[in-house]
Amino acid sequence: MKQLGLIDIGLLILYTLYLTYIALRYYFGKERSDTENFLLAGRSLTLPAFVATTVTTWYGGILGVGEFSYLYGISNWLVFGIPYYLFALIFALFLAKKARRARLYTIPDKLEIEYGRRAGLVGAIYIFLTTVPAGYVLMLGILLEILFGWSLTVSVLIGAFFSLFYVLSGGFRSVVRTDMAQFGLMFGGFALILGIVSFKYGGFSFLNERLPSDHFVWHGGNSTQYIIVWYFLAMSTLVDPTFYQRCYAAASEKIAQRGIFISIGCWILFDFFSTSVGLYSRALLPELANPAQAFPALALEILPPVAKGLFFLALLATIMSTIDSSSFLAAMTIGRDVIWRIRGEKDEKNVPIYTKFGLILTAILTVVMALWFESIIDFWHHIGSVVTPALLIPLAAGFSDDFKMRPKFALASMIASGLISFFWLTTSYLPIPGQTGEYLWSMEPVFPGLILSSALFMIDRFYYQRQTNC
Repeated sequence: MKQLGLIDIGLLILYTLYLTYIALRYYFGKERSDTENFLLAGRSLTLPAFVATTVTTWYGGILGVGEFSYLYGISNWLVFGIPYYLFALIFALFLAKKARRARLYTIPDKLEIEYGRRAGLVGAIYIFLTTVPAGYVLMLGILLEILFGWSLTVSVLIGAFFSLFYVLSGGFRSVVRTDMAQFGLMFGGFALILGIVSFKYGGFSFLNERLPSDHFVWHGGNSTQYIIVWYFLAMSTLVDPTFYQRCYAAASEKIAQRGIFISIGCWILFDFFSTSVGLYSRALLPELANPAQAFPALALEILPPVAKGLFFLALLATIMSTIDSSSFLAAMTIGRDVIWRIRGEKDEKNVPIYTKFGLILTAILTVVMALWFESIIDFWHHIGSVVTPALLIPLAAGFSDDFKMRPKFALASMIASGLISFFWLTTSYLPIPGQTGEYLWSMEPVFPGLILSSALFMIDRFYYQRQTNC
């Protein structure tokens, strides 16, 4: 496989210097470091900043997208695109303005207000699991391993450091600042490679001749149940801490809602770019040993100097924009939702310090988990299967006075539905007599949790209405 030239490496060095500049600017700058400023950039996000940081953060799983489109074709769009657009639209229509109006910091804040302190702490555990960016650090490690030939362990350590060091000094402002630059890099890089490869080899007719027929079928050769599972996992959008934090940080309710509408349009365009590039990778490199390398392998094979460096900048920017944001959210969860709550402090002056400690702890745990998980897609699947049923109904119901659960039922739902989904997940690793599918009763883990959570919600509503009617 071809390697990067000196010019391409020079572009990567310039990018690293830019990140260092951001870190030093906020470390020596005069910006206020109070809690609201450090965690939410003073609740002052403009529409361009809101869109840039939301789009880049949401799309960090770029090598996983390359792997899926290489293996299953346009099904990538139906699995990782359409269901997420749908639930992002629902969030924008029904939750974005309410979230901004609440003027909170985190999802556990909302859970504590509606259901009590214990619900807030339990929710913090789930949010932390959701935001630990192990899958993205694994992707970054794989990419650095390809580029420089380092071991995966060394690549993961270096990637994690350069994705997080500037966040320690600047907080959420530094995340937004880098995301705005990374937004341009990710779109520019993928537009560039798609333009070059389609001009050089041709369009749809070329792909149609070279690709397996099921690459143009909606299911891509996967079972209907497999596709449906991802639509249920896409419900995690409604409990995604990234969306809530951006809405909390927006300058107004209108920006929060419009920003998500515009972000959906950006995701549709970027999904077109990335899925198309994945198809070209399969057509031109059909014997690729590791499908997760679909994008970098194609770039190394066909792109000229400079273009090659710009495309790898796009890959780095796409992944790192999610690592820094997710890590910061995980650090907020440790610092504010766990340490600050447990200590019971009345003011929030120490929250930035606790959050910085949380960032260091998150970085360590992220590296360990990244080296433990072997599949990017498996990581998304496992975490989403547990967290989505645990938080979806209690959190959504908390925004409605008519449907809000009573605290005991909400807490029971959060704990029990998460545990049953986790148990179902473990059945794929246990020798259970009579088991015919990968999971118990051939049922995906997300479904038992959602069924139990729905049942507890309906029981709560039944007894509540019975008491009010008496």
